[in-house]
Amino acid sequence: MDAISAVLRNFKTIPCPQGDKCTQANCKWKHSWDQVEDRTTNSGNEDKDTDQAGPRKRLKLEERDSVQPVQYQALSKADTVKKPVSPPPLKRKAPPVKNNRTPSDASRALGVTIHSAKSTHSAGGSPLTRNSGTATAPGSISNTRTGSAPLKKSAPKPPRKPEPLNPRHMKTSPATHDFRYKALKMLHDQFVRLNKELEKDASEKEKSLVLSDQELIWMALDEEESIALGKAPIYSNVIKNRIMTYKRMSVAKWKEERQSALKKDNPVVLTAQQEVQERLGAPKVIDTGLTPYQEVKFLSRLLTPIDQLSQFGYVTTIPTADEVREAQKAEEDAKGWEVCDRCGTRFQVFPGRREDGALTSGGKCTYHPGKTYFPERQLGDSSRVQKRWRCCKEAVGDTPGCTKAETHVFKVTHPKRLSAILPFVETPPNPLAPTDRAVCFDCEMGYTVKGLELIRLTATSWPDGAELLDVLVQPLGEILDLNSRYSGVWPEDIINAKPFSLSNDVEETDRAEQEYKDKKAGGTEEPEGAKKRKKLQIVSSPVVARDLLFSLISPSTPLIGHGLENDLNAARVVHPTVIDTVLLYPHKRGLPIRFGLKALMETRLNRAIQVEAEGKIEGHDSAEDARAAGDLVRLKVQEEWARLKGLGWTLKDGKFVPPGGKRGGQLTEEFLEKPVSS
Repeated sequence: MDAISAVLRNFKTIPCPQGDKCTQANCKWKHSWDQVEDRTTNSGNEDKDTDQAGPRKRLKLEERDSVQPVQYQALSKADTVKKPVSPPPLKRKAPPVKNNRTPSDASRALGVTIHSAKSTHSAGGSPLTRNSGTATAPGSISNTRTGSAPLKKSAPKPPRKPEPLNPRHMKTSPATHDFRYKALKMLHDQFVRLNKELEKDASEKEKSLVLSDQELIWMALDEEESIALGKAPIYSNVIKNRIMTYKRMSVAKWKEERQSALKKDNPVVLTAQQEVQERLGAPKVIDTGLTPYQEVKFLSRLLTPIDQLSQFGYVTTIPTADEVREAQKAEEDAKGWEVCDRCGTRFQVFPGRREDGALTSGGKCTYHPGKTYFPERQLGDSSRVQKRWRCCKEAVGDTPGCTKAETHVFKVTHPKRLSAILPFVETPPNPLAPTDRAVCFDCEMGYTVKGLELIRLTATSWPDGAELLDVLVQPLGEILDLNSRYSGVWPEDIINAKPFSLSNDVEETDRAEQEYKDKKAGGTEEPEGAKKRKKLQIVSSPVVARDLLFSLISPSTPLIGHGLENDLNAARVVHPTVIDTVLLYPHKRGLPIRFGLKALMETRLNRAIQVEAEGKIEGHDSAEDARAAGDLVRLKVQEEWARLKGLGWTLKDGKFVPPGGKRGGQLTEEFLEKPVSS
């Protein structure tokens, strides 16, 4: 018998005459799938103490002590395919390593690293063990910003063995072989019918849904086997119902099943943006029914009068010179002492640097960057719910913070003190500003020795979303922290930024506008799931950035944004025509509680913005935030115009006409706005 087994084993080294088309069960010839199984078996037998030649000779005590542990590096899939199938290698004695020298070139070429038994024991490891961890490729650099590990590529699936259309063998069959074969044949016939009908009218994208003859056989075998194993007591009824289901199935339904099966077999790795978008569902389409010019004219109904803006934190009156001098005197008396905006610690600021080069005192700042929240109470839990931090999920009061910064920081909010740093200016008249558009406006701020200063200014056109201005800003004071987690401006952005030039800015704006239009026309997906970092130009001061903004707007230009009081205060601008999405979509509990821009986009438009992958910090994009605020305003225009049309308003000659117009003695908009004569 041993001789016969040896002869049969020799057949496994000769390729099968039928190749991979062979359907014979337990074929003695060599096939591609047999090689995969052999390699798997050999890899599993490497650690055994016996081989084909019989048990190995037991080493003497002194010989075992001289054997050095060997650490093997896992070979890649491509390397194992090239190597012939062979018995597991013998564990031979490794040459002793003297004076802790590095491995030889030959051992490095084989991917083998030899360590001394003494060092292995001292490190807590056991001798004669192989490393099963994943090693970082030589020359790879970890990304300190993202903090993410390199992605692992899944190994390709081994080739599947062809099978005939014959029920698979089972230890306990739920029916006779003749019945199973007839049921399998009928199921396969329906698959063939649906597959042919799909192939007739399949487009280029749908050709991947069409199955080959062997794939149809596999599909029928898998379906029949799953029913036979899972529904054995009622096998005959279930298989009949399944056959009738596919007999009545339409091609459209078959196409849906094939698409879902294809997604299951080939799962797509989604980016964080796509994952959130898939959770939210299809984005809401905005259709106001108005032309862009009519939408701009309709904005007059959404404006917040300037005399009401002061209650929402807007600066509507420029501080006087006496008030500014009073603020400067108070700042001199404070001698640079401030309260940290993050941890609440009192510290001192040294503009121009102290003798030792320090800008602040107090050392490092430990704080929680996230906001607090109350977790949901579990069903049946009567214990008191404790407030926690969103950044680290720790309970409030347990730790001083989960994040450390190099310095403490502060911000200035009072208008008088803001004017002492940089004066406020009202929007000057500008006859060149277009009247057929509004402007979406957003700023990013960073911490300096003068407080929270403007470091990026962005303006886009409304309602089309085209970019008008996007520049970095050199602040007035020395930078303490760019607040990159939220501002999206990193040190390398400022270092690599080119000085602002009008000609270069026009080219950059045209390019960014074209990219935005292409992205809008082709969808919101980013290639390879990665955000392209935009190269921005930098201006020399906030005054220059403000003048560039003034060149785009006039006092009558609607300025759109989210929480615009912060952006206008950072740029020191007093503007009379403001549309703030915080005021358009108020929180049910009222101010100071407000909805964030990200939450409004998710709940109102089913769109994901400000999305960052886990372990990856990119910060906000002011251009994205500006366009998001513009889309929310367009949604409000759509809702408000639909409400007015329900009340009888009409659009005649490009003008919004109230119900009744000027006839019938009804009240009109002109009558209501006309001042009452004494």
